[in-house]
Parts: sequence; structure tokens; C-alpha cells
Amino acid sequence: MDGSILMSMIGLIGGLALLIGLTLKGVNIIIVGPVSALFVALMSGMPLFPQLVEDGVPNFVTNYMQGFTGFIMSWYLMFLLGAVFGKVMEDSGAADAVAKMIVDKLGMKFAVLAIVIACAILTYGGVSLFVVAFAVYPMAISLFKQADLPRRFIPATLALGSVTFTMTSAGSPEIQNWIPMDYLETTPYAGAEVSIIVAAFMAVFGYWWLKKIITKAVKNGERFEDRKTDPTFDTSRALPNPFLAFIPLIVVLVISYIFHDELKQSALILALLGGIIATFIVSWKYFKSPWEAVSAGTIGAIIAIGNTAAVVGFGGVAKAVPAFGVAVDAMASIPGSPLIGAGVAVSVIAGMTGSASGGQTIALPLLAPGYIEAGVNQEALHRVVAISSGALDSLPHNGYVVTTIQSICGEKHSAAYWAVAATTVVTPLIGLAIAIILFSIGLGI
Repeated sequence: MDGSILMSMIGLIGGLALLIGLTLKGVNIIIVGPVSALFVALMSGMPLFPQLVEDGVPNFVTNYMQGFTGFIMSWYLMFLLGAVFGKVMEDSGAADAVAKMIVDKLGMKFAVLAIVIACAILTYGGVSLFVVAFAVYPMAISLFKQADLPRRFIPATLALGSVTFTMTSAGSPEIQNWIPMDYLETTPYAGAEVSIIVAAFMAVFGYWWLKKIITKAVKNGERFEDRKTDPTFDTSRALPNPFLAFIPLIVVLVISYIFHDELKQSALILALLGGIIATFIVSWKYFKSPWEAVSAGTIGAIIAIGNTAAVVGFGGVAKAVPAFGVAVDAMASIPGSPLIGAGVAVSVIAGMTGSASGGQTIALPLLAPGYIEAGVNQEALHRVVAISSGALDSLPHNGYVVTTIQSICGEKHSAAYWAVAATTVVTPLIGLAIAIILFSIGLGI
């Protein structure tokens, strides 16, 4: 490795460490993202400004802003409508009505499980992970308040239902399950037998671990702490009929499912708009300040998408430096079992970019042709790639993690992240190992 590559590698690893470290310390990610990316660029000798290079040549400002603005262009309407949907569900009392019904039916003992199930249903129905967090948070805050559970565990609860056993499972309409199809000529149901086993493990083990962590915190004296900005659960307030309050969630799920194949992520625009309209129709007389709720949702969406785009911009710079290519080549050349090699490669690249889909789209063009030519079972490869993309992608700088912890839940990384890591990093890594073992002994092949 020559000197320039070595410096670039130091810059890449150092920039990633800086990004993670400052995020955990609670420094605003909108500042941390470009500062960490600048460190990577300087250590790699990347020109800083587009005026210093010819058109098309990588430079810090262009690469960072292409990543930043590209994400906003692709996702702003979904973030906006998702945040507004969550706020109108909150203001109308629909979220409280749903939460109260679940508590009455299941008991407060199952408050955490109710949130996980709600997230899982929406995620497996095709609703974007980011949007699920916006939509379910009002119900989550209501349930945690009634159950008197520490609010710092809400992000982990939302994440368990959204980015683990549903996101990467066979049949999931989420993009992390669909990207491998383009490279491996498979279907969304690839490796279904193994996927069912792994998904069941992640759901049960993740829930058990999360409950254990929460129970320990409660025994140590932690309780729910009110904030002025919280949705209020007024026990004397008239609430919508809980079955009617469910209708907007069903509308989002159904419209998303119907139009997913044709419109892909754009189906969410129709789905969320339908959910907002349905909320106004079924709960209009229960609203407190509907237009203030819309305004609050708009502001929340701008903050949330800005935080996520700041991390995506870092990935835009990281992918353009020489060390990144060297690291990807090394990952793609791991000796031994192709399934282990693919799992490690996709997971590590997803961790470097802070993106599950990013890990797949970078690794698969390099891995797929050689593995297919070598006769590796493509269904097994599809499922291993999907599951592995949802592990190290959830490091502290991941866009979903930053948005959910800081923007939606208003928590500090230092308090909330470690429970998120247990459910979305460690649990999927164990699930990945189980999948590789099962495929290696011939199950589902």
C-alpha cells in the first residue's frame, strides 16, 4: 500500500470514527457530517472546491452536496407527509385512542410489544422505515407514559419492529429485500424457509433482550419523564372510536401495498396523503389545533431530513476517496465460504456508508458475477446479503438511527443508542450467523 492510499485509509477510518464519536457525544449531526467528511477529503488529498478541478472530477463540496441534496430530492415529500401524518394522528387523539385500546386489550405489560407489532405491520406493508417511526411515535410516547417506562428506550422499540425481522425478511417490500433481485435473478421470497426461522429468532430474541434492558432500568429507578413538547394523554379528553382511529393506518398500509410494485417508494406519497385525509375525516371533531399540527409536522420533517442528509453527504465523500475502493476490493476478496464473504462484505460496507441499501448496491456488482459463475446458490446469497445489510448499517451515524433518536424522539445518542445497537446490530449479526449455518447445511437450498 503506497503512502497516498495509506493516508486515505487513515482519513477514511478516522473520519468514520469522528462521525460516530461526535454523534454519540450529542454534537449536532448537521455539523458533524460535513466536518467528518472534510477530514476524509483532506487526508485523501481530495480537492475541496469544484473550481479547482475539471468537470466530473471528485471534490469535497460537489460530492458532499450531491449526496446531501440527492437524498432530499428523493425523500423530502415522504418525510414531510410522514411527519404531518404522525402529528395529525397525535393532535386528533387517534394515536391515543389506538394506544388506549391496545392497553385495554393487552394490558400495560405488553406496551412495548404493541409498539413493535405496529411498526412491523407498517414496515412489512411497504411503508418506509423513516415514515413508520414518524407514524408510530405518538402512540409509543402515549404507551410509555401510561406504563411509566423510561422514554430513552422508545427508539430501540421502534427500530426493533422496523429495521430487523421485517426489513430484510422474505416477502418484505422494503428496498433492502429487493435490491439483490437485480443482480441475482431471484424473487422477494428467496430463501424463505431460512428467512422465516431467522426472522422469528430476531423478533423473539430482540424483544426478550429489549424487555430485559428496560426492566433493569426500571429496577434502577428510571421512570418516564414528561416534557413540555410531549403529546398529552388527557384521560378526560374525548377520543375517537379506536376502530375508526385505526382506519388511517389501514389506509396507509393498503394504498402502499396496492401501488408499491408500480410506483415503488413514490407509492408512499399517495399512501400518506390518503392517511392524512382519512385522519381528518374520521377524527375531525376531536382535533385540538389541526393546522398547528400540520405546521409542527412540517418543521419536524425539515429537521429530520436535514439530519439524515448530512450523513448521506458524508457517504458521498467517503465513496469517492481511493481508500474506499481498496476497502471494497478487500471485502469482495474474502477467502472461504462465499456466503461468509458476502455477509462480511455487505455488512462492513453498509457500516462504512451508514446505509443498508448502500452496502448492497456497492458490494453486489462486485460479488454477484463471480459467485454466480462459481455456482453459489443465488437464493441463499440473496437472503444472506439482505440480512447482512441490516446489521452494521445501524451504527450511530446511520440516517435512520440519527433521525429516530434525535429528530423524532428527541433523545441523546449517549442515552438511547446502546439499546438500539442491541436490537439492530447485535441481534441481526446473530441472525446472519444462523442464516449462513442453515444454508451451509443445505436447508432451503
